[in-house]
Amino acid sequence: MAHVITALCVRCGSCIEACPTECIVPGKPEAEWPHYYIDSAECIDCGACAAECEQDAIFMDDEVPTDYEAYGGETLIMPAGVEGFDEKYEGEDVDGNAYVLTTVRHLKEGEVIDLSDAIEQAEAFFEDGPGYDALD
Repeated sequence: MAHVITALCVRCGSCIEACPTECIVPGKPEAEWPHYYIDSAECIDCGACAAECEQDAIFMDDEVPTDYEAYGGETLIMPAGVEGFDEKYEGEDVDGNAYVLTTVRHLKEGEVIDLSDAIEQAEAFFEDGPGYDALD
């Protein structure tokens, strides 16, 4: 088992700072791979990343919710071009640098979404995508 970062990630970098094995990388190009990804081959399941994530975007791979109920205001990020994801998120990373995400949608209280595609996306990122050699 490994941890998985879902589309609730806002790329703040707190998980990277907390990871003792340095197995978390930002998706690049960002338009295609909008959040951060955990290399399951390197993850030791310590949970440090999940504990540090203020967005609660990180789950054990067998606990990623298929019926996540929003409390309201969470930010959901998707690759560029996904219809309905045209809102903005303005944040600050762990180093204090301001940034803007432009392919997001803010969730409404009680909205139920499936986050389980994060597992498949992470696998694709590291098997065939740009993360294939990200940790070399």
